[in-house]
Amino acid sequence: MKLKALIIVLVLHFFTVAASAETVYLSAAASMTDALKEIITDFNAGHPMAKIQTNFGSSGRLAKQVDQGAPADLYISANPKWMNYLVGKKLIALGTDRIFAYNKLVFLGGKRSTPLTLNKLTDLERIALGSPQSVPAGQYAKQALEHAKIYRILEQKRKLVLAKDVRQALLYADRGEVDGAFVYQTDALLARNAKILFTVPDDLYDRVAYPLGLTLAGAKNTSQRPYMSI
Repeated sequence: MKLKALIIVLVLHFFTVAASAETVYLSAAASMTDALKEIITDFNAGHPMAKIQTNFGSSGRLAKQVDQGAPADLYISANPKWMNYLVGKKLIALGTDRIFAYNKLVFLGGKRSTPLTLNKLTDLERIALGSPQSVPAGQYAKQALEHAKIYRILEQKRKLVLAKDVRQALLYADRGEVDGAFVYQTDALLARNAKILFTVPDDLYDRVAYPLGLTLAGAKNTSQRPYMSI
């Protein structure tokens, strides 16, 4: 609930312009899908004329879409790296980016008769994670596996199943198509069949932080004074 409250405070300051302005284009990390859809539904109930177009996916893919000119007024990443990428490209309005939420990395899978730990993942056959090249959850997972000195082993033995985003990794585990998957704690709560087998130690990967920022197009959509004052 605390996470949802933080999102509401920040994001709805931007959504309020949609009630009388043009369509608002929102590009957000896949792990924010359910929270944002719920918020948008609640907002639309009170503002039926509002038009909010969402685009959910891996933070890296979305950032590159923004860089290539895709419509986006508000960008939410699952790590600072891709926000910094857009800031460096001068595509985020100056001073509008800030971290507003945090998460944890867990390993999700089917029920087991014996406990599972990070160091025992080499005993499994198929492990899903978001592609480390573009998916923050995959980058965090890779960091943890490298600290445990098993990432290369899993890679060489072809045990890693790369997903396009964290939600796809979640589905693989929940459907039993893999032995387990690295996902965020908030995503794991959505699983119907799989369960959290262990929480990845915090000191093995960078803190999962969600930055939010207005693109240059978003800043031009309105003065954004309420948002800027937060």
